[in-house]
Amino acid sequence: MRYLSALRLIAILLAITTLFTGCSRDPSVRKQKYFESGQRYFEKGKYREAAIQFGNAVQVDSRFAEAHYQLAQTYLKLQDPMHAYQELTRTLELQPENYKAQIDISNMFILGHDLNQAKEHIDLLLQKDAQDPQVHETAANLLHAQGDLNGALQEMQKAVALAPDHWEAYAGLANLQIALNQPAAAEINLRKAIELSPKDVGAQLALANFYESQHRFSNAETQFRRAIEVDPKYPEARAELARLYLAQGKNSEAEEFLKNSKRDFPDVSAGYRMLGDFYFATAQLDKAVAEYSILFQDHPKDPEVKKNYIQLLILKNRLDEAQKLNDEVLKTNANDEAALIYRGQIQIRQGKASEAVQVLQKDLRNNPDNGIAHYQLGIAFNQTGDLQRAQGEWQNAVRLRPDLVEAYRALASVALRNHDMPALEQTATEIINRDPTSPDGYCLRAASTMNRKQFDRAAEDVRKAIEVAPQSPMGYIQLGNLQSVQNHFAEAEKSYLQALDRDASSADALAGLMNAYFTDKQPDKAVAAANAQIAKAGDNTAFYDLLGTALFNEKKDLKGAEAALQKSAELDKNNGDALLKLGQVQVAEGSADAAIATYQNAVKNNPKEPSFYILTGELYEAKQDWDKAKQSYKKALEISPENPIASNNLAYVMLQTGGNVDVALSLAQTARRADPDNANTADTLGWIFYQKGAYSSAIELFQEALKLAEKQKGADNPTVHYHLGLAYQKIDKPALAREQLQRVLKINPNYSDAADVKKQLAQLSS
Repeated sequence: MRYLSALRLIAILLAITTLFTGCSRDPSVRKQKYFESGQRYFEKGKYREAAIQFGNAVQVDSRFAEAHYQLAQTYLKLQDPMHAYQELTRTLELQPENYKAQIDISNMFILGHDLNQAKEHIDLLLQKDAQDPQVHETAANLLHAQGDLNGALQEMQKAVALAPDHWEAYAGLANLQIALNQPAAAEINLRKAIELSPKDVGAQLALANFYESQHRFSNAETQFRRAIEVDPKYPEARAELARLYLAQGKNSEAEEFLKNSKRDFPDVSAGYRMLGDFYFATAQLDKAVAEYSILFQDHPKDPEVKKNYIQLLILKNRLDEAQKLNDEVLKTNANDEAALIYRGQIQIRQGKASEAVQVLQKDLRNNPDNGIAHYQLGIAFNQTGDLQRAQGEWQNAVRLRPDLVEAYRALASVALRNHDMPALEQTATEIINRDPTSPDGYCLRAASTMNRKQFDRAAEDVRKAIEVAPQSPMGYIQLGNLQSVQNHFAEAEKSYLQALDRDASSADALAGLMNAYFTDKQPDKAVAAANAQIAKAGDNTAFYDLLGTALFNEKKDLKGAEAALQKSAELDKNNGDALLKLGQVQVAEGSADAAIATYQNAVKNNPKEPSFYILTGELYEAKQDWDKAKQSYKKALEISPENPIASNNLAYVMLQTGGNVDVALSLAQTARRADPDNANTADTLGWIFYQKGAYSSAIELFQEALKLAEKQKGADNPTVHYHLGLAYQKIDKPALAREQLQRVLKINPNYSDAADVKKQLAQLSS
């Protein structure tokens, strides 16, 4: 009997085990467990953990719409708009009638300035669910973004009427009243929001932010502290108070406050990271690295800490340490988005731009909507010399991440380089809209309007730059630039000196001061200013560079220029500008060999800088040492395969030495595509067509080269006239040929091919 009972017991236990195993393998049970776990993490503010659990739920059931929606909400909390958008899109594919998701995705489109897409969703919402106050709030957001403040106000009033007990509607109404310059009414509505929901930290923060916008800093501080009392475990309230201190220039108070706050968040990532993020935001990179080093020791499994620490190590050029930690991340997940971007950044800083391009393109194949990856890919393309593709990637970056101010700054640099002032103004305005407390957007827009002689508009932006950042030299530098352009040199001098008072090591301020003296025909004062600032600020590679440039260009003091530029290069072996100019000075002294030695030494410390190889090649070319010239240009192209100067020069050398004409043609076409406004690229390509017997095509390019040369300072190039004369001779147009060949000797009687020019002229006369 006992034996039978034991058998029955085993059977029962097996049945129970099977039952529980079956339940654990049931997808509907598993996905629900993950979903509920995610909700618990979400409610506790542990959004990273919540994202993992919601992600597990949708892995079990890819059609689990509610999990997709909650995952979208979690990504919004993690400030990851790209993945939030993907999850909202998936939610709406599965549940087209999910109006909450429609509202969320509409607001994302509004924030991304994709107003047409937002309008499509909002029109649908107004048709299907016009009694939902959130629909009218979203409609108000759209009208606000479109500039229709009165229409937005009416929509928000509808939201308040439909939900008189919802504090968010009153806060939204207040924001519109602020925009309409109705601060008294706005304050009433913000107080009403707090009255309706006194325990909601969002309502408290809305009033605090209002006080800050009105420069009522004491009221704002009191209100931020109330928000902290309402929810002591909400880190954003503390971050807002720290930002208030920063806005008032109270950096030490902000630092001390965040040091104390850190103790209250031993287990909340966003809380214990605030101090390190403060150091990063205020450009105190050494302190930021030290703080994140401690955080990484204390929280080695926190992915945000590890990734932020890697980014800081990259910024400090501690590339080996950054690479080691980043490789650990990629070992766990070879497709980790952030880690692949960091690898690209590291390679860019190592001068391995071509490798960075491959890594970042790999990341974008998996994540084509990652704006940061597009931005970094633009930097990599820029480093390879492919400026057109760099610009395209930066444009992709701002399309996907309109909040990515650095990408707009990169586009501003493109506009400056292209001398496209309308584009510069547009880009600068985007920077201002997204970072209104930074002076650089105002200064860039001032540069655009100043260049077009719109001095009143420029002055307005310069004043604003000084107002938002009175301790920054940037606004004063631009004020000096504006005064210099208007020939107000005495005032410009004062402005540049004010900039140097704020930052004694500002190369831009010293350069502006010296240029003002040069324009005012006072070169001695410019040299004296450089020496004075060197004495004041100590050894500064940029200051010696400026001094050497002034001595070379303005004073023709070659020995003094050489000494200053050598000092600049000694202080910073990576100062390419100083090294390039040092070689130019040595050439001017008649010592091409010394210049070649300078560039060859420069390559040892800057092995990935193609300019040194190109200049070395040009010096060898001038000596007609064709083999060494060819080697130098090939080295430059190994680093920067699309470099137009290296491609053009190598093509020309190949023609001079009987090289493969088809290879030369490919190189010349590459140069022409990359630099179509350069007379040399047009001439080289034309000369190849001449060699191939395509004389009409050659003539068109030579004529284009002459037109381009007219736009360049002192660029009436005898070689182009020589080539054009030979081409006219080939198509039996002797008068035109004679005109061009005579022009060669008029420009330069001692032209290197003068003997052949005279020979051709003699044949034409016979």
